Amino acid sequence: MAQAILPRIGLGTFRLKEQEVIDSVSSALELGYRHIDTAQMYDNEAAVGRAIRDSAVPRDEIFLTTKIWYDRLKGDDLIQSLEESLEKLGVDHVDLALIHWPSPNDEVPMTEYIGKLNEAREKGLTKHIGISNFTIAQVDEALGVPGGEYIVTNQIEVHPYLANRKLVDHCQSKGLQVTGYMPLAVGKVMKEPVLQEIANEHGVTPAQVALAWVAARDIVVIPSSTRPAHQRANLAALDIELSADEIARIDALDAGERIANPDFAPAWDE
Repeated sequence: MAQAILPRIGLGTFRLKEQEVIDSVSSALELGYRHIDTAQMYDNEAAVGRAIRDSAVPRDEIFLTTKIWYDRLKGDDLIQSLEESLEKLGVDHVDLALIHWPSPNDEVPMTEYIGKLNEAREKGLTKHIGISNFTIAQVDEALGVPGGEYIVTNQIEVHPYLANRKLVDHCQSKGLQVTGYMPLAVGKVMKEPVLQEIANEHGVTPAQVALAWVAARDIVVIPSSTRPAHQRANLAALDIELSADEIARIDALDAGERIANPDFAPAWDE
């Protein structure tokens, strides 16, 4: 099953640049993280790669993900863009290459770019392939085109205010691992009274409760953090066991509140 492929928690690097991302990745690896998530659009692949090279952790113990931006999906440009990413990262392959967003308005046919993504896998540029920000209909289309059978994950926004339940359930029913980004709703969870109450009962933080709730749904979490203390707390969140009542209380926070919603986003599942 795809579930075994991705480590349960990773370090997100969105918005982190230069020395900040080097420090973040370095401390995360030192603390025991073995899953690092970057993207072409983050403009930090070179810095992420440097931190990985300078780490004492062997490259083959690190699960490294990058994502191909939607303007590089056409023809051979997809493979060329991934080769550029590998050069910046200073590696000969990534462990997972994702299509960051489906082609806006289907400008590039999915059969074309999923096929090229799988070709990149066959060439050894990436061990695994996946998608990100794909809707239910797009997941089904991607899985149905040649090469789509190798897709292992759909990376989507998931946090207590956006449970994204229909899409999560659909992906899991198809055997896809779901990777949840922005699991802390860009810090909003810290001020949530419900999470604060549950956190107090467990002697942990609201952020840890939010991560435990996402992880309890068999979703890989990739919180972004620059502070070692927070990174350590995020790792420890996987050991928190929430009761059915606590999970139900967090479930009730779902308001369909989407943070990542650019103008080129697909028509989301309600």
